[in-house]
Amino acid sequence: MPEVKVGLQNVVIATSEISAIDGQEGTLVYRGYDIHDLVEHSTFEEVVYLLWYGRLPKAEELEEFEDQLAGNRSVPPKILNLLEHFPLSQPPMDVLRTAVSALSLYDPDAHDMSPEANGRKALRLTAQMSTLVAAFGRIRQGKQSLYIRA
Repeated sequence: MPEVKVGLQNVVIATSEISAIDGQEGTLVYRGYDIHDLVEHSTFEEVVYLLWYGRLPKAEELEEFEDQLAGNRSVPPKILNLLEHFPLSQPPMDVLRTAVSALSLYDPDAHDMSPEANGRKALRLTAQMSTLVAAFGRIRQGKQSLYIRA
């Protein structure tokens, strides 16, 4: 019979080159950078770039990455319409999870698991999350969601 560890304490599930966590010391490190330094000195886009590509971007790389994200923020109108029909009392994370699942129904790369397709999906989903959050926030305030054109 395998040993059962309460709360998975001291159980390594997987190793990662992306992050390191030391619960005893209270540290979280992404790709060698302390999370507190990233919060203080980096943008969201810079941190995403760091996580995906293993290093912080140069100025021109960041500008191109921001442009790519901006070009992928559009969400199918049917998804925004779906958000408008969710009960406003539901926790926003539950709504977001459901909307993300529904987005996959409209993803042209949904069944392509190649590294290139997964990169495109990651870019689209990262960009679309801000649209979903903003749209549901507006809906909860009694405002119409904004449709973002590609």
